[in-house]
Amino acid sequence: MTDAAASTQVSEKGFVPALLLCFFLGSLGIHRFYVGKIGTGILMLITLGGLGIWTIIDFVLIAVGSFKDKEGLPLAR
Repeated sequence: MTDAAASTQVSEKGFVPALLLCFFLGSLGIHRFYVGKIGTGILMLITLGGLGIWTIIDFVLIAVGSFKDKEGLPLAR
């Protein structure tokens, strides 16, 4: 697969659901469970989103389009 083909692939997970899950349930890591990142979702659940800091960082990453799913693909817009 070429770099051009890899860059055109997007996740089947959506941008809007991930952003809303992060906003409303971010401290529980639900947005990470949604995109398939189970391990870090559990860590966020235990630490309450890194006491909120991790949640804010994820929210910004999702909002600017840099957040990726478990396969490294950008979320579908």
